Amino acid sequence: MAWWHAILLGIVEGLSEFLPISSTGHLTVVEKLLGYPIDDAGITAFTAIIQVGAILAAVLYFLKDIVRLAVAWFKGLFSKEARSNPDYRLGWGVIVGSIPIAIVGLALQKIIEGGLRNLWVVAAALILWSVVLWFADRASVQSAPRGTPRGEESMTLMDALILGLWQCVALIPGVSRSGATISGGLFRGIDRVTATRWSFFLGIPALLAAGGLQAVKASKSVSETVGWGATAIGTVVAFVVAYASIAWLLRFVAHNRFTAFVIYRVLAGLAVVGLLVTNVVTAR
Repeated sequence: MAWWHAILLGIVEGLSEFLPISSTGHLTVVEKLLGYPIDDAGITAFTAIIQVGAILAAVLYFLKDIVRLAVAWFKGLFSKEARSNPDYRLGWGVIVGSIPIAIVGLALQKIIEGGLRNLWVVAAALILWSVVLWFADRASVQSAPRGTPRGEESMTLMDALILGLWQCVALIPGVSRSGATISGGLFRGIDRVTATRWSFFLGIPALLAAGGLQAVKASKSVSETVGWGATAIGTVVAFVVAYASIAWLLRFVAHNRFTAFVIYRVLAGLAVVGLLVTNVVTAR
């Protein structure tokens, strides 16, 4: 892979990983436009590995929160008094919410890396999930108790588990991991900022595990098709760009609906359809 391709893909990953627009979908489209076989093991591994750069940006950005939850959870294992701390419950929430995607991801790994790596799937998911995100955004206040969205302090283990199940839908390229998790949170009556923060918290273990697994499993394929130098460049660029996008997204959702992302997803999906029907790119 050329170094400037790695930089471009790193930028795409960093910008799209945490926005509800699907980083895997965008990477798949751009990789195809650059002439790479999107179902190749090395390209699939590259896509997963550079996501680690973006997720490490989330780790750094939320480091204080992560440490706070981890300390409270650890203390709660040995102290009954410490279990009354809401952070103890939230720590368990991250663990419980991360289980579904680990199970489903491993069980359907061959399908995810094979048949679903198709631009028709990406286009359909971009457009169809826009409807879900739009409806979740509009229904969020009405679904909350007494019309008041819930904050992080009200999160339960059931909330975390359900968000984890919603995250599994994002294994379909084009859906968006953050978009799926945020939609699930809004349907549960959770406010936008909390739903967005939890898309980060649940994404950290999922993407670190996926990237690490691919780095080990497909190391030979990466060496032969992409190269570890290009992979390192893409990962570093994704880290830098993602850190900036996290800060922007949290400020944005505090004051705005997700309408702009819904419109963008539909336009992006239609653009992919246009590329396919005009034979500019092939589906696989």
